[in-house]
Amino acid sequence: MDALDPWLGSLEPEADLDRMLLDGSDLAGADGEGARLLECLLRGCDLDGSTLDHAHLIDTTLAECRAGSIRARTSTWRDVTIDGCRFGALEVFGSAWDRVTIRGGKIDYLNLRDAKIRELHLVDCTLGDLDLAGAAVRGLRTERCQVRRLDVTRAQLKDADLRGAELRVLDGTAGLRGATISAEQLYDLAGALADHLGVTVA
Repeated sequence: MDALDPWLGSLEPEADLDRMLLDGSDLAGADGEGARLLECLLRGCDLDGSTLDHAHLIDTTLAECRAGSIRARTSTWRDVTIDGCRFGALEVFGSAWDRVTIRGGKIDYLNLRDAKIRELHLVDCTLGDLDLAGAAVRGLRTERCQVRRLDVTRAQLKDADLRGAELRVLDGTAGLRGATISAEQLYDLAGALADHLGVTVA
């Protein structure tokens, strides 16, 4: 990313940030509802308790940021990278995610319920709960990542490659239709699949 202008303010409702660098900014509790971030870099920022409802993040990177919780419901994320961040809960239900990469770091609860997702790439990251209940997902790739619990209840998956994820718990087994898993994952998920089919294994 080319040189960006430093942003020394906070996030405000309907803020319009174009090619800005937020470096180590304290944005805890900031209200950025409806904000627009275009080609921005948020690096080492404290985002705890911040709100980005209905915001638009375009060609933007969040690097090594931290937060106990972030709320960004019905927001738009396009060509966004979340790199090495540590979030407790990222509440982005009902959002539109288009070409989003989560690389490294840890998110305890990623809430993408009822979201519309196209090309989500998870690589070298740890997710506690990945909640895709009711989501429409087209294009999901996983590489060397861990997902403690995956919820695909009522989800619609297409071209979802889960072979690069270590999956521990699966909810909403029927929603797994359209996904590709490995033989090893099939073995690990055999109990959940048997329960779904009403099969008794004796």
